[in-house]
Amino acid sequence: MNHTGTLVNDLAGISLRGECLSRDRCIQLLGCPDEDVMLLLHEAYKVRREYFGNRVHVQVLKNAKSGLCSEDCHYCSQSSVSKAAIPRYPLIPKDTLLADARKARQIRATRFCISTSGSRPSEREIDQLSDTIRAIKDETGLPLCATLGLVTDSQARKLKASGLDRVNHNLNTSRRHYRRICTTHTYQDRLDTIARCKAAGLEICSGGIVGQGETDDDIVDMLLTLREIRPQAIPINFLIPIQGTPFEGLDTGLTPRKCLKVLCLTRLVNPECEVRAAGGWEYHMRALKPLALYAADSIFVSGYLTSSGTSVAEVCQMIADLGFESTIEDNQG
Repeated sequence: MNHTGTLVNDLAGISLRGECLSRDRCIQLLGCPDEDVMLLLHEAYKVRREYFGNRVHVQVLKNAKSGLCSEDCHYCSQSSVSKAAIPRYPLIPKDTLLADARKARQIRATRFCISTSGSRPSEREIDQLSDTIRAIKDETGLPLCATLGLVTDSQARKLKASGLDRVNHNLNTSRRHYRRICTTHTYQDRLDTIARCKAAGLEICSGGIVGQGETDDDIVDMLLTLREIRPQAIPINFLIPIQGTPFEGLDTGLTPRKCLKVLCLTRLVNPECEVRAAGGWEYHMRALKPLALYAADSIFVSGYLTSSGTSVAEVCQMIADLGFESTIEDNQG
């Protein structure tokens, strides 16, 4: 058996037995030859199929507050250091979010996600969001997730009481690399927020962004930390260097094969978690985009915070072509 054959041997078995791949093996897998990516993908798919079958969870994301953020996250077009030409507006009204949730229900999305920019929500914003969440829950019954920045214990409890199911709060990278992407808050701040939300009974969605100048060691550190956190969902974003941000000229080092390796390793290290191919996967994976769903079981439809995404029609066609299953329907016309 060749070296790569030995490297991928029994990966699915190790993962399905609940054992953690060694750090060295994780690094080796991220660096495996491109021609052997399909061997790695096959192992990841065995694990994906065991826990999620061939079902694809398709989610809708709404940017409910854009720009106006005091943080200096270098990757983000909404940050204080960004000069990107994006819409900037305060928290949008309940009726607008409710209308968007109705559209998500109409296409039979799995989950409706609300995102707000900013370091932390004000008490007034939490009250407004709680009222909106109750209204969406009462009318649509959709599972709801929210990205809100750093929240307090009482805010987390209030959101849970309003009907919020899940909070997204990404680690984004490793502890070691974090200061290179943001200086206005710390990696520990993010871990503390996740702990507060878990204590309030909220599910956790937490992942990262690949392509920010990190090393494979940083990617592995992030995935192993996520294994300790045990979130319900792990979104993996792939950096699009947006003009006007500090990372506008950054060489991400991402290729379609590298993206697949990261998604496969995410699945193998965190087998029971929903793994989402999130922002930038369409941009970087190009013609290999459908292959992502052999490792990931979740995607967004229509768009992200300040960038476009895959249309409902294209998502429906891609899932059907793969022979996979989803509730999503192209019935907006």
